Amino acid sequence: MKTIRIGSGAGYAGDRLEPSLELIEKGNLDYISYECLAERTIAIGQQAKLKDPAKGYNGLLEHRMEKALPLAWEHKVKVITNMGSANPQAAARKCVEIARRHGLTGMKIACVTGDDLLPVIDKYRDAEVWETHEPLSKLPGEIVSANAYMGVEGILKALNMGADVVITGRVSDPAIFLAPIIHEFGWSLEDWDKLGKGTMIGHLLECGGQVTGGYYADPGYKEVPDLDNLGFPLVEFDETGRFTLTKVAGTGGLVSVDTCKEQMLYEIHNPAAYLTPDAIADFSHVRFTQEGKDRVSAWGATSHGLPGQLKVNVCYRDSFITDCEISYGGCNALERARLAGDMFLKRLDRLGVAYTETRVDYIGYNSLYRDKLAACLSPSPAAEIRLHVAVRTDDRENAVMVSNEGDSIYTNGPTGGGGATMRISEIISVFSFFIPRDAVRAQVECEVL
Repeated sequence: MKTIRIGSGAGYAGDRLEPSLELIEKGNLDYISYECLAERTIAIGQQAKLKDPAKGYNGLLEHRMEKALPLAWEHKVKVITNMGSANPQAAARKCVEIARRHGLTGMKIACVTGDDLLPVIDKYRDAEVWETHEPLSKLPGEIVSANAYMGVEGILKALNMGADVVITGRVSDPAIFLAPIIHEFGWSLEDWDKLGKGTMIGHLLECGGQVTGGYYADPGYKEVPDLDNLGFPLVEFDETGRFTLTKVAGTGGLVSVDTCKEQMLYEIHNPAAYLTPDAIADFSHVRFTQEGKDRVSAWGATSHGLPGQLKVNVCYRDSFITDCEISYGGCNALERARLAGDMFLKRLDRLGVAYTETRVDYIGYNSLYRDKLAACLSPSPAAEIRLHVAVRTDDRENAVMVSNEGDSIYTNGPTGGGGATMRISEIISVFSFFIPRDAVRAQVECEVL
């Protein structure tokens, strides 16, 4: 019976490179997929693209592909990734450049587009935003990105064209793992049971090291061996939909029933009806079995057909947040930090700084659990406190005023303050709405070296 092996090369935009290279070299893979997009990631990419039309893809694309492409070509492993972010065409061109530099003659590199709705966003001004239940036109700031969550369609087109590397923008996380399964086994896009199983695989793999013990470890409660050498997961998948999740022998971490359960429930709003562009997945009857050391099988995933709509993420320029920090140590540290925080906020009002929101944290005392619970958990005097004041403003001018005032705490505030830092961040907020699925069509471009 035919079996394919798919590895997870990354679980987020800034993930490690080393485990993916180990997968390519030692995992006997057919495919490796790098999942590198989050809700706000494309907005960051769009900002970069506005400054430089040749940018807008994942910032680590070159770093990853410089090592991964030659190794994948050597081991006959196909690469699929959403590192194209806001500019998959530019990302594909960069991969072509890297491949040529390494002499990878014959490599086919494809990019998938169609998710970017920013050029036509005015068509959807009356669409209802999920989070506010108001029309999209009521968003208070400039829209910088609008991307639909596409499914496997474009990736399948690319693989059918013989692509060795597929670069996408916004597709659903499971799609970059589901697509090669459909391609290899020739599954019907209406075989809902199999698509549910494939979506399950994609969901287990999409966060990289989370399912192999990262984000699972809790010393003394959930022990994970050699976390410093965490291996990323791979799956062995056959044409019936049966699969085994594992990792490369000799790497750190673990694959267990519990790590798989935790990942299965991660970011799932309804296990019986998990909405993806390719299927309404049902994980409510999934069962895991430990087949051996770091080997887990699963069964019971299915789906309930195809959603009639696609989710669109809209990102807009919202505000600025200024973070100011300073440390106090020794006797009376908490009281001095409280005095500094109180003084800081009063100074903003005295200066007429226009702000919409503030937050004061005494790190080491209440920054995790806030005041009432913190007082119960930390009844004794704190030996050291780092004051953190965050202030939200509508414009950079007021944000700068906050930053300047934070710096002045050194000599104008309580005794013993040190290590002051200030940071101004532009906040890109994310909202969502639905569009009919037939409003989006994937396009594919392919270049052969």
